[in-house]
Amino acid sequence: MKRVVSTLLALVLVLALAGTAAAAGEGSITIDNAVVGKTYTIYRIFDLDSHSEDYQALNYKVSAKWAAFFAKGAEGLNYVDIDELGYVTWKENASAADFAAKAFAFAKAQNIANDGQKTADSSTVAFTGLDLGYYLVQSDLGALCSLDTTMPSVTIKEKNSEPTVEKKVKEDSTGAFGETNDADIGQTVEFKTTITVVDGQPKGYVLHDTMSAGLTFNGTVKVKIGDRTLTAGTDYTLVTEGLNDGCTFEVRFIDDKDGEGNATGSHALKPNDVVTVIYSATVNANAVVGDKGNPNTTKLSYTEGSTTTNETKDSQTRTYVWEFDVLKYTMKDNAETPLAGAKFVLYKTVDGKNYYVKVTDGKVTGWTETKAEGTVFETPDDDGSFTISGLDVDTYYLEEVEAPAGYNKLAAPVKVTITATINTATNVGTATVTYGENSTGTVKIENKTGVELPSTGGVGTTIFYVIGGLLMAVAVVLLVTKKKMSATK
Repeated sequence: MKRVVSTLLALVLVLALAGTAAAAGEGSITIDNAVVGKTYTIYRIFDLDSHSEDYQALNYKVSAKWAAFFAKGAEGLNYVDIDELGYVTWKENASAADFAAKAFAFAKAQNIANDGQKTADSSTVAFTGLDLGYYLVQSDLGALCSLDTTMPSVTIKEKNSEPTVEKKVKEDSTGAFGETNDADIGQTVEFKTTITVVDGQPKGYVLHDTMSAGLTFNGTVKVKIGDRTLTAGTDYTLVTEGLNDGCTFEVRFIDDKDGEGNATGSHALKPNDVVTVIYSATVNANAVVGDKGNPNTTKLSYTEGSTTTNETKDSQTRTYVWEFDVLKYTMKDNAETPLAGAKFVLYKTVDGKNYYVKVTDGKVTGWTETKAEGTVFETPDDDGSFTISGLDVDTYYLEEVEAPAGYNKLAAPVKVTITATINTATNVGTATVTYGENSTGTVKIENKTGVELPSTGGVGTTIFYVIGGLLMAVAVVLLVTKKKMSATK
């Protein structure tokens, strides 16, 4: 019977027992390091029949409601023997972990009444007033292990914990990973998801990643544990098709099996591993422009210690894309009057080079070093305005390449700066567009006419006549004077 005690308690069954003085209803089980929000359930599988404190001897019989589990041909007899008097002994080399998993599955299938169930509202969960015996303690996270076997008040520690998953996105302007970033349409953005593995045996870990319509997955992942890069096909598989939960891709970590399909216990993931999954996506033309951003959501499913699939909470990042409006106008009758026919290009400067924006269907599609290949924006006849959509937070330059007929072209480009703030409580972003001398909002650009020449019949013509007459008079005077001087000689 000592073998029963040592084997079971090293793994998943909890003994709540006392010496000979202990009475029924005096046992207790306390779970330390409980996970808040998780449910803990206990089942008494074996009843304590008798116990000798002097000889450290004890014997057990099957609890009545578990009789079917230990009936002839039932799974329970793969792990224990039961003699003609009903006493239980543990089979040589039987796995207590497997026994616990089978017992819990049986309890669920047969709807066996538990002997206590509590949802943790703190790090400690206590069951008191228990009849003495062997108890299976099950949580949403898996079966637990006992730390004490000799007292009626048993304390066990939740060795299973909920794995965590945390997603971050890289902000290209700083190189830092955070919960949000800004990008151009057409730009590649990098994501990093970190999985913290529980201290139980990791099993059935699957990373689910869901990208919004404005993000296009680039099709590859890099998975690392510390400095070690995991191998696709050996340590994990990347799945992008046939997914039924609406996600974009899954990274399925492999639980190794032998040639007969039996689990070997050698898994890609080990207890307490910290796994990093790095991948990228391209911001596409479907991207939401403005305050809501483009979310990328990740969660983790797992079957830690049980056959029940659990899921972590979602971890999410948002990628924001911006725009600004341009109004071309002239002053007429002391009012801003929209002006059609002005042509512009937009560029930004990176490492001393100018890159000109390319736009299709009103949204940015890319950048080119060749000015002639950049998109030319022309102010329309109706309102003299246009919008450039799909931009990153950055500094840009609007260059007028052609002014409307009769108007002067701008001598220098207009500097336009986009900044943004994100409300982390609501995930709503707000962009600020600054141009000129601290002006904000719609970029307003004035065109002025050239210098007005005098018109026919105006005062300017009279001036020409007067000047011409004076010149002729001076010439006549000079001519007469010259003749008189010649006659005198």
